[in-house]
Amino acid sequence: MDYHRIADLSLSIDAVSTERLERETSSEFTRVSTEFALAGPASNADGAHNAPIVGRGEDVTYETDEHDALAESGLPDLTGEYTIDSFSARLESVNLFPAGPPDREVFRNYRRWGLESAALDLALRQAGTDIASALGRSLDPVRFVASTRLGDPPTTDRLEQLRERVPGLEFKLDPIPEWDDALVTEIDESVGADAVRILDLKGQYEGTEVDVPTDPGLYRRVFEAFPDAVLEDPSMTDETEPLFEDDSARSRVSWDAPIDSLEDVESLPWEPDWLNIKPSRFGSLESLLETIAHCEERDIRLYGGGQFELGVGRGHIQTLASLYYPDGPNDVAPRAYNESDAGTELPSSPLEPPAVPVGFRWDGDA
Repeated sequence: MDYHRIADLSLSIDAVSTERLERETSSEFTRVSTEFALAGPASNADGAHNAPIVGRGEDVTYETDEHDALAESGLPDLTGEYTIDSFSARLESVNLFPAGPPDREVFRNYRRWGLESAALDLALRQAGTDIASALGRSLDPVRFVASTRLGDPPTTDRLEQLRERVPGLEFKLDPIPEWDDALVTEIDESVGADAVRILDLKGQYEGTEVDVPTDPGLYRRVFEAFPDAVLEDPSMTDETEPLFEDDSARSRVSWDAPIDSLEDVESLPWEPDWLNIKPSRFGSLESLLETIAHCEERDIRLYGGGQFELGVGRGHIQTLASLYYPDGPNDVAPRAYNESDAGTELPSSPLEPPAVPVGFRWDGDA
């Protein structure tokens, strides 16, 4: 497993700071996240210390109140000398939500991932190397899709606007019960059924703002209209299970929300052909990399998932896609695609990796 290649990297932390980030998104909500900066010494070949260097990570917890509370309370003291593995153990033993328990338990993983990814970035920089070199892998160009909602009431306006700016752009869409036959036909006529790579049914969420009611009629409609699309997170009920009885239907299914660990993968109703990998859900580097290794061994196809990252976290998911699943329908489009008013010039797929990679970053020295 690749984790063993980075577990013993040395890590020296002199200071920890946080920055609250905020931005309006294309999905009509205000996204808030926290970027962590771990600062430590850099040594030259003679052992002399240069100016401090910084590793960065991002906490993508969804509740704004959790970020505001963190800004007020601060983190526990995390300074000291570590390896990547011992730093992970330290995070396991401290309370990263000193202001009170989070609304959802998975937020603990989100915050831990922000710190572990920052620690990896710092350790690699202190070692004078980058993630691809440390893992013995290459950074390859990353194919991506644009994830977008179609509004209320839903229309194809945004699809057409994005396609006009980026010809050939592919999409990840979130079907809702308001998608009738006419809209599905209009999507096909506007961008083509083959441009829809993923249909995120959001049937595995409970008690969140993105829950989508289970609608067997909607499932049948979009399954037939977009025969090549991956079907993400269907709700498995007495009404929908018959849709997944044959292998051809099951082979299109992907899972996202239920997957926080390798154990979750192994407890799915059948061995999947597809998985959406959101690293923050796993919390630790070890959990993430053991899951990816399992999927590689089992020929389970992977693609990256985004969470409206505002800072360095977007580069982290692009880097992981580049290392492990560059050809997947990756929901890791550059941040400009998540802006409420996307600009006239947008990067096209695939994304080229940095010419001179540094640390655990997609954007090199940034």
